[in-house]
Parts: sequence; structure tokens; C-alpha cells
Amino acid sequence: MLDRKLLRDYRRLWAQAAAIGLVAAAGVMTLLLGVGTYRALSETRAAYYERYGFADLFAGATRVPNGVFDRIEAIPGVARADARIQQTAVLEIEGMTEPAAGQILTIPDEGESALNRLFLQKGRLPDPTHAGEVVVSEAFALAHEFEPGDTLSTVMGGVKRTLTITGLVLSPEFIYSVGPGDILPDDKRFGVVWMRYSDAAAAFNLTGAFNAVSIKLGRNANQAAVVDAIDDILEPYGGQGAYGRDEQISHAFLESELTGLEAMSYVLPPIFLGVAAFLVNMTLSRLIALEREQIGLLKALGYRSATIAWHYVKFCLLIAVGGTLLGWAFGAWAARGLAVVYAEFFKFPFLLFQDRPDVFAISGAAAIVSAVVGSLHAVRQTVALSPAVAMAPPAPAVYKRFFLDRLGLTRHVPQGLTMALRSLSRRPVRGALTVFGIALSGGLLVGGQFSGDSMEFMIDATYFRADRQQASLVFAKPVTPTGLESVRRLPGVMTVEPYRTVPVKLKNGRKQKRAAITGKLANADLSRVIDLDLDPVGLPESGLVLSELMAKLLDVGRGDRVEIELLDGSDKTIFLPVSAIVQQYMGVGAYMEIGALNQALGEGPLANGAYLRFDTQKTDELYSAVKALPVIAGITLQRESLRLFRETIGENLGISRAVYVLLSVVIVFGVVYNSMRIQLSERARELASLRVLGFTKAEVSVILLSELILLTLIAIPVGWLLGYGMAAAVSEGLTSELFRIPLYVSPATYAEAALVVMAATAVSAFVVQRRVSGLDMIAVLKTRE
Repeated sequence: MLDRKLLRDYRRLWAQAAAIGLVAAAGVMTLLLGVGTYRALSETRAAYYERYGFADLFAGATRVPNGVFDRIEAIPGVARADARIQQTAVLEIEGMTEPAAGQILTIPDEGESALNRLFLQKGRLPDPTHAGEVVVSEAFALAHEFEPGDTLSTVMGGVKRTLTITGLVLSPEFIYSVGPGDILPDDKRFGVVWMRYSDAAAAFNLTGAFNAVSIKLGRNANQAAVVDAIDDILEPYGGQGAYGRDEQISHAFLESELTGLEAMSYVLPPIFLGVAAFLVNMTLSRLIALEREQIGLLKALGYRSATIAWHYVKFCLLIAVGGTLLGWAFGAWAARGLAVVYAEFFKFPFLLFQDRPDVFAISGAAAIVSAVVGSLHAVRQTVALSPAVAMAPPAPAVYKRFFLDRLGLTRHVPQGLTMALRSLSRRPVRGALTVFGIALSGGLLVGGQFSGDSMEFMIDATYFRADRQQASLVFAKPVTPTGLESVRRLPGVMTVEPYRTVPVKLKNGRKQKRAAITGKLANADLSRVIDLDLDPVGLPESGLVLSELMAKLLDVGRGDRVEIELLDGSDKTIFLPVSAIVQQYMGVGAYMEIGALNQALGEGPLANGAYLRFDTQKTDELYSAVKALPVIAGITLQRESLRLFRETIGENLGISRAVYVLLSVVIVFGVVYNSMRIQLSERARELASLRVLGFTKAEVSVILLSELILLTLIAIPVGWLLGYGMAAAVSEGLTSELFRIPLYVSPATYAEAALVVMAATAVSAFVVQRRVSGLDMIAVLKTRE
């Protein structure tokens, strides 16, 4: 009989149950989405790395004789090693005006590489007996519609060569492939090219030598000891310092993305399930209050308290199960879809995705536990009631004069607002919980959408305040001021600012960081260094300028001395003071005035790159000249980099914004709708009495809605504070050496969050208001208090 009553209650309260179920479903869905996608990508990455031998360590040098390779293989802890040639180049592609950047790597003349093996998607590998045959990264080929047999041109060793594409490949080393100076993949302007060793060695004058090595460590190897041993071996040959996966760009970007997914799995589900528990408590408390007499009668007839308590718990479980099933359906679908999107973006050749029972079990259990926890307070009241007390009407509420009444201000306050304030003063806990629920949705919007504001802030700081050049050139080798004249004579070039980058290892006691010192003009205009207030900083005549994150990693401040180990093969160590701390949102940096850097190195005025400003009317002529100039090994176009950044981030933020708006609306609707339905059930007799006394439907609705409007207005600024706190947590949690997310929330985001909350509240109010208009005054007035 109690189960029959349960079904009748569920049919009668289906709208409130559905609202709570949607909130619970959102919690289940976000848990499945975050955990499912994270596991799929983690397992796919691990399998890809293992099957195709992704290296643990990487190192570069100027020129290393092949005989030295045996010494590297003999290092204790090295399981496998692979030597190769690695060079950057400018690629010339038919039909493409601007030059593309290329990364040229070698594979053995026979067979395949010991590490970082290629996954052949189409065609075949190069034939070592046919010079000029290459395979290219699939993404680059698809961007240009390349097929096996097509050609592209490049300058290798000062000689222009035509390369014939024989196949399209993927590599675990380039899951996330970015060109020099870029932060996002641009498959049209950056490609990876693999060719046979003998062909590349002849072109780059490296026959019998290599300039890059990859290492796979043994099971119990000491990575730090292996790194030191590699550095010692490569040092006489211009060694640039060995580094691990954590500093390999492709792996680091993917790891950062996985960290974000894992964080989402921990943060969002508890928010939704907590709101669901709150709504369950509100609904069940009111249901039990209305059924006091029936509860007493059941107890008088012999039903045990535990049986009655279980009856109400089952009502909550029914809601939780419905929300769980809905969350499972949408969560599994969304997780698989998101994993496929990630797999395509990160260029995985396959995707390992399984609907794991444990994730479904955990998410379902979490939803059920939240519903049970939400019901405990109300069920405890049921168990405590004796039959006699339960069958008697509840004691009348004790009413006191409202503080506005005592101050004599009620005559200055509208009647509807006065009634709302009195109601809130009598139930402050419920009002506070309602405010928190609504504020949470607004906070979720602010916290979820602040990333758009921070990205725009980052774009302004990076592309318009710091790096204002139109193009950046990378030279094949350092050039003198005389060599820069060839760059100044390029068509349309108006301004040239030289720069020099030197690989180093910065040390402060036990703390150290592998990086590059960039030397720039003291008062550069194109590529500037900006301080923490985003104002340009003139580089000092001596000393080191560090980015804020670099200074934090090294635990140094202004005036502290830093040990600098040069990784250019010179076996030199210098000590420099920190002259200033500056702002940098992408990567970690160290800067010096270019003359001071050359002097510290004991060399003359050299530069290995240049920033350009040019006449856009002569863009095509400039690009053609750059492709033909042997000294130029790569080019980065600031305009294209910014366009790609906006397109990629804009698309991701658009999806993210839609998801957060939807989830926020679910929370607002669940909280507001349930709150108003409970108020309506509690005050139906009062409202019906007012209608009998002559109040219009609109006036009665205003009385009911006044409290809701007041709570919403209070909740909006509270939501802004919660959102700012969420944004601060996200900014801190996602800060890495690749990106530093600035904590900036624009007024427009606050306004949008408030509008969404008010709109969702208005829809909920409209749904309940229709019930107010349809009140059966006679039936309600017959109802016993």
C-alpha cells in the first residue's frame, strides 16, 4: 500500500521530481564526461607511446660523430637509443603565398627507427636509393591536400631542393605539433618531414654524424643520472642539454589538457549533486509536513517508524535513479563524442574508449548517496514523531513583529515586499539555502566563462603590448650585423630588430630550470618586455630579467644572483643578478639586452633571428624573397598566429559557454521551481483567501513572486563572488609552464551571468504563476490547516 502511495506522490509531484532529477543527471553526466574522456585519452596515449616507442629523454647538439653513439647506448639505465638529424627549414608549397615552417627529421636508411616510430597512414616510406623522397605529417598533408607523388620545395644546406612525398604518417612525438614561435597547431603553415638519413646527411653536411638523440630509459633507471651522463658526453660537440618528456612540447600540452579534464571530474559533479541534495531536503521536508496526520495514523495502525522512513527514502531514491539513468545516457554519449574530438585534435591513430562499469557505478552511487543525505533531516523528523503528536495539528508558528514594523517603516514599503521580508525573517535558513543555490548557478557561469575574458586579456598583453612584430625570422646560424643587411634589404621591410636566443640551465641552489635566454634591443619597439602592470620595460645594460613564473620556479627575486650554465657547447658557467621581474603569459622566459648577452658569452655582435615590420603592400614579394634566402631557416607570421589562436580558442570557448549556460539554467530552474512550488503549497490558503477578499490574480502573484525576486537579487552579487573564487581556483589550477591563465573577469561576464540567472528565474516563475492563476479557491479554503 505504501508503494502505491509512493507512485501517486511521484505522479503528483512529477514536475518537482523532474527538476531535481535534471540537477542530479547533470552531476552524473559531468562525472562520466570528465572521467570517461580522461581515461580514454590517458589509456590511448599510454598505448600509443608504448607501441611506437615514444622516448623518455631528448637531447640536441651541433655535430656528433656516429662513433659517440655507442657511448650513449652504454650509459647505465639506457634501454634503447636512437640517433638522427634534426633541422628546421622553410617550405615552399605551390599555390601558397606565405612560406611554411618545416621540421626535418631522419629515419634509418634501412628499416624503422628504434624510437618515435612512424604510423604509416597512406603510401610508403622513402626509398634510400631515391634521393629527395620524404614522408610528411598527415595533418600537414591534409591541410594542403597532398597525396603520395606530390612535391614541395625547401632550402637544405643552402641548396634549393624538390622533395617528393611518398607517404603520410603520424608520430607519437608530434601528437601536438606547433611551429617555431607558435603556441597552437597550424597544420597549414607547419609540417614535419621525415627523410632517410643518408639523404639528409649529404644535404646538411652531416655525413657520419648526428645532431639529435632520443633515449628510452630502463625500468629502474635514474633519469637525473642519465641526463648528466648524456650532457657530459655531448658537451664537447655543442650539446644543448638533455631534457625529459615534461619539457617535450607535444607531451607537455597533452598533459596539461588531461590535468584540466581530471580537475573537471573533481569540481563539477559535487556541485550538482550537492544542489540536488538541497532540493531533495526542501521537497521532502514539505511533503512530510503536509502528511503529518497520515504518518501518525500509520504509526497508530502498527506501521513501524523504519518502514515509514524507508517509504520516504524510496521517494528520494526514485528521483535519484531517474536522474542517474538520464545522466548515464547523456554522459556516455557525450564522453565518447568528446574523446573522439580530442583524438582527432591530438592526431591519435586510434582511440581506446570503454564504458567502464566502475565509473557508472560510482556516479550512480554518488547520485543515490546525495539523495539519501538530502532526505536524512526530514526522515529523522518522521521517525521522531509519536502517533499522538503526529495526528495532532502542528503547533502554530510564533510570530513576532518584523524589524521594519518596530522601526515604523512598513508604511513606506510595498505590501508585497513587506510580506516577502516577513517570510524570509521567519525562515532564514531556507532563504539562505535558496540564495546559495541560485548564487551557485551564477558563480558557475562566471567561473566557467572567465576563461574567455582571460584569453582576450592574454591576447592583448601578448600580441599587442609585448610582441607587436609582423613576422619573426629564425636564422640557420648566428649572423653578424653585416648579415642582417640582407634581411633589411628584403622587399617591403621597414624595421628590423635583431634578437638572439641561447639555451641555458638556470640554477638557484637545488632548484634549476632548462630554458633559453633571449637577447633583445634595450628599448625594442617590435618585441618588447612588459612588467607586471603591462607597461614596456627597457632592458638593463647588465643583469637578467625573468618572467614572474620563472622567478617563482627558481625562488629568486630582484637582486638575487642566478647561476647560468650555457648549453651551447661552450662548457661555460656565468653568474648574473636578477634585475627585474616581468609579466609573461605564454611559456617561461629569461631576457637580457642583446649586447650584454653577447658580451657575457664572450662573443661579438651576433643574432640568430630578427623581428620585422614590413609594408603589407609588398607581402607577396617579401614571402618570395624569404623562401629564396638560405640564411633564413624559419618564419613565424604574427597575424596568422593570432588568427589561429582566436579561431581555436573561440571555438572551444563557444562550446564551453553553451555547456555552462545549460548547466547553470538547470540549477536555477531546479532551485527556483522547487522553492516556489513549496511556497505555493504552504501559502495556497493565504493566497486563496486574498483572492476571495478581492485581490486580483496579478496582485496575488506579486505577493508570491516578491520573495523570489528578492532572493534572486540577493543571490546575484553572491554568485559574482562565488564565480570570482571559482575563477581564481581555475586560474591557479591550470597555471603551467606552457600557459599562465590571468585572473581577469570582465564586467560583461558578470552582466551575462546575472541575465542568465534572471531569465531562468523568470521562466520558473512563469511556470508556477500559471498554477497561482488556476487556484481552486473553494477547494483550498476547505483544506484543513
